[in-house]
Amino acid sequence: MFKSLFKRNKPETDKYAGTPNVMGLKLGGSFELDALALRLVMADMVVSKVAATQIIQSAGIVDLDGTTLYRFYTDDEGFLQVVANGSGEEDVVDVKMFHYYDTLDIANQAEWEQLLNNKIGASSYQLEGHTYQRVWTSTTEYHNPVHMEEKTYQDNTDFSTTDQFTMLFERELDNGEMESLFLSAEEVVNNNALERCLVISTGMTVSPTQITIHG
Repeated sequence: MFKSLFKRNKPETDKYAGTPNVMGLKLGGSFELDALALRLVMADMVVSKVAATQIIQSAGIVDLDGTTLYRFYTDDEGFLQVVANGSGEEDVVDVKMFHYYDTLDIANQAEWEQLLNNKIGASSYQLEGHTYQRVWTSTTEYHNPVHMEEKTYQDNTDFSTTDQFTMLFERELDNGEMESLFLSAEEVVNNNALERCLVISTGMTVSPTQITIHG
């Protein structure tokens, strides 16, 4: 009886320990985007509405041979992408806020090969009457998609792995800012079946003064 009365409670474990984090961004946290900065660019962007407050619901990480790409997926159908050349905040080289535009199912192998070999790496891409120019350069007219393997975490015991074949484009807005277009041809094994789709996202670069991070 006395043993049960004086038994110490076990400390609660952090279910997010070991999941992707950088700049204070982490699972279970949130961040705010500068409302004025959003208003200045929203009129010219494809995305029609962006919430100032974003709650992080899952987090992904990609290792690109010395460069680490973090993605923090939010409740606003978007993700904050952070590119870093090291583990410190001073190693962050780029931050972009993307929102999903569309997800297109890939019906068969022929359509998948056409997408990877002829479409996604073209020098330009058209979306809603706008022309976006490819950012990643190549010695040839066509640039093969850049492969990324992303691990995406809901917590430190639940993660999924997705193969992505990607390309980045951008266009200049009327105010001189750039709008990014990110194409990702994705495949994942789900219940022993291979699923493929093309994810189209648009976004903008976020400066340190335009974001407030909450733990």
